[in-house]
Amino acid sequence: MKALSLEYFKIRRKKIWVMLTLFLAAEMIWASMSMSISISRSEANASWEALIFSIASMNGLFLPIISAIVVSRICDMEHKGNTWKMLMTTNTGRNHVYTAKYICANSLILYGILAQAVFIVGFGLSKNIPGPLPFSLLVQFAAGTLLTTLAITALQQWLSLTVRNQAFALCLGMLGGFIGTTSGLFPAGIRHLFIWSYYMDLNPVTYIYSASSGTYVSGMLPFGLFIAALLMAAIFYFAGNIHASRQEI
Repeated sequence: MKALSLEYFKIRRKKIWVMLTLFLAAEMIWASMSMSISISRSEANASWEALIFSIASMNGLFLPIISAIVVSRICDMEHKGNTWKMLMTTNTGRNHVYTAKYICANSLILYGILAQAVFIVGFGLSKNIPGPLPFSLLVQFAAGTLLTTLAITALQQWLSLTVRNQAFALCLGMLGGFIGTTSGLFPAGIRHLFIWSYYMDLNPVTYIYSASSGTYVSGMLPFGLFIAALLMAAIFYFAGNIHASRQEI
């Protein structure tokens, strides 16, 4: 807890949450415009499933980049200030600092995911979308998005703490955003190898294409992909923690 408190103290003037809010605001404005145009063309598009699917598809672009920036800002402080040696003079281990940074970064991202859930509810009610509030779908949407983000932030933190030049970490985030956006074009066997595509795959709503139109189908999160994302998060986190803790400083 002491190490975690120190992380929040160090970022108090960096206004990372402001940057995160601005990125999310851009995503939500884009989603609002897209959904409003879609509903104006056909009343059939006014559904909770369409709204959740729209946000999940945009997360494939926005959240990898947001995660890269947030993790990079939190980790870069140790490189610029050359504070690793100072931390080693205290009784706080590097693995504890690593864990504190991981929790700090993901708590900020969790704030963004909860804001998205609030936006879905607010936008749906403002557009008088028929049907009861899909609480189960919202919980699954938040769980799938958070689990995918946990794996991505673990990978980003591993790179940000072991490579001083944060341009590499930011490039990985942009590459992830590209893969997350275009993942629907890949065959499932290839798409599931990339964690950034799981924003769409760990989503309770899918879009089924047909010859002339398509339909939104809701269901449960795929158990196999849920376990795969969980394993990737654990592998990236523990491998990064061990590597960063044993790295020479």
